[in-house]
Parts: sequence; C-alpha cells; structure tokens
Amino acid sequence: MPVRVLPDFLAANPKEFEPPPDAPASRSFPCLIQRFAAFDKALWLAYQAKRGCTYGSIYFAMNQLDQLRQFTVVVADTGDFASMKAYGPRDATTNPTLIYKAVQMDAYAHLLEKAAERADLEGGSPSNKVAAVTDHLLVLFGQEILKIVPGRVSTEVDARLSFDTSGTLEKARRIISLYEKAGVDRERVLIKIASTWEGLQAAGQLEQEGIHCNLTLLFSLAQAVVAAENNITLISPFVGRILDWYKKHTGKDFTANEDPGVESVRQIYNYYKHFGYATEVMGASFRNIGEIQELAGCDLLTISPNLLEELKQNEQPLPRLLSPENALHEQIHRLNLDEKGFRWHLNADPMATEKLAEVSDSLPSIPINFEAIIEKEIFA
Repeated sequence: MPVRVLPDFLAANPKEFEPPPDAPASRSFPCLIQRFAAFDKALWLAYQAKRGCTYGSIYFAMNQLDQLRQFTVVVADTGDFASMKAYGPRDATTNPTLIYKAVQMDAYAHLLEKAAERADLEGGSPSNKVAAVTDHLLVLFGQEILKIVPGRVSTEVDARLSFDTSGTLEKARRIISLYEKAGVDRERVLIKIASTWEGLQAAGQLEQEGIHCNLTLLFSLAQAVVAAENNITLISPFVGRILDWYKKHTGKDFTANEDPGVESVRQIYNYYKHFGYATEVMGASFRNIGEIQELAGCDLLTISPNLLEELKQNEQPLPRLLSPENALHEQIHRLNLDEKGFRWHLNADPMATEKLAEVSDSLPSIPINFEAIIEKEIFA
C-alpha cells in the first residue's frame, strides 16, 4: 500500500518511507509537497539531503478531495460551521433552507438574538422589523462563515424577489451595506440571485456597481449565456435537480458520465472557456460523488458535507476531465440572446422551464417559515 505523507511519520519512521517494489508508477507524484498544506517542507528537504532521494522517488496515497483541490476550488454547501472547519473549503455557500435548519439549533440561537438586537436599533414597524432581523441574521451567518473560510461566502436574496428587478437591487444593496458596516470587504461576498430574466438584469447592474453575484437556479445554457454577457462573477448550475427531472420523466438510471446534469455543466463550462468568458462555473446540487468526479476541473464545485466525506475516504486516482485547453477544440455555436431569445430558448427546454417554475413556487415558503421563527423570537 502506498503511504500517506505525514511529517511525524517521516521523522519517526524514515525507512518506512521508501516506496514498495511493486508500487505502480501512476501513484508517483513529483513535487507532491505542494499538495499537502500540513507538510513540513524543511523537514522533507533535510530528509532528502540525508538519504539522497528526490520527490519523484516517493509514492503517495492521496484522497480524492485533495486531488480535486489541485484543479477545482472546493466550496462547502452547508450552514454548519463545524462541517466547514472539518473540510477546509476555500468558499462557502448558504441558502435559506440551510439557514432555516441551522437557526433552529441551540448552537446558533445566539445569532438570532443578536440579529433581533440589531434590528431593534433600526426601529420601524413590526413587519419591517421582521425583514430587518432576517437581513441581519443572514449577514451574521456570513460573518461567522468568513471567520472559517479564506475566500467568499454567498448570501441569498429573498426568493420572493425572483421576478422583481428593483426589489432584488434594493435587497442586494442592503445586504452588502450590512456586511460593509460590519467591516467585511464586499470582495468576499457573493449575492445569490435567481437566474430569471429579471434576476439576470439585476445582477448585471449590481456587477457594474462592484457588487459580485452568484446566479443560482440555473438549469440551461440560455441562462448561462445571458449571465456571461452581463459579466456576472459566478453561476451555479444545478446538477442533481436536472438529473431528478430526467429520471422522473424517462424512468431511466444514468451513469455519471451520461448524467444530464453533468452534461449541462460540461456544455456551459466548454462554452465559457471556448469564447473566453470570465464568469466562473460552480457546479451545485450533487446527488453522488460520480457527478463530482465527472466534473473534476470545473472552476468551482459546491459540495455537501456527506459527499465531501465520501471524497475524503476515496483514494482512487481522480483525473481532470474539464480544462480550458480541451474546450478550445470543441465545435461550439455562439448564442446571441436578447430577452425574446432568452425566453424562447428557456421555454423550448421543458426541463429548465419546469425546474425553474417548481423551485420558484416552493422556495418562497422558506422565507415565510423563517419569518415565523423570527416573529416568535422578537414578539414573544
């Protein structure tokens, strides 16, 4: 069995660090020192000098989570701080469902209390106070997350504003102002907005104002194209929800390679890289690690804690399957979409139309439930 690189093991057992005679060459990673954040480089160099060996002569076992990090930014899809600490993602995404679940846990009750205190200072009517508590709570969660991750956090605009451009603009500016008052640089925050036409227009305006956006509820190339043309920072195509639709309507099971959700992200990634768009692609809503493995090389992948753990326990080689170089050789037709073209393409895709409508119908219930908890807290 290949051995894992650990400074303590190396120091205590130098002879055990030699590769077994039958170790396959495919498990040798030259200069693998760069792949281990906890590795003591000085110790390794000293060992090299003493024993006269080189990076390439050592064979390592490396889990798939660490391998994935070599070419994809790993993002934690959770509102649980302990999970973020356990897996060390660069960024984190949250959504109302995750925050709704977390805020009902004793460990996070203090954040709700603090949000209510901050909303009290703003005054206003009872209904305005509920909205203010919600805003402060989302930002407080974001602040705590940014103490854990070195990169960015995504904070979502109320789903009830999905078809309201001016309402989305107002809420996004409000969220960013709260972050900045708390001393958080806006570069560390992404505002999550639904990929409706109205949401895409709001996001385009916000980007011009220096407020970066993460376009969610994205199920089609048409949505992705308009996002890129509007210079959106990042999009989150929903892999698992696309798969759910096709399984329901075809009765088929799909291998990871032929998974319709995987194919959708591949198509979008290749389109962006082929035409040189700067918008980042972050695959989301995964049902299994096979989908993640097929998208190795995507700009970012936001992954739930249970799937992060599966990747961590898997030490099979993980090849990079998506790359800008490969995308340049694809034969891709460029789309030019105004509002009419966008709506035509979206309506011509029954999966995208149904999933967007389905989610848009169900998500507003989360803020309503959220507000019920808040009302109980502040008006008890």
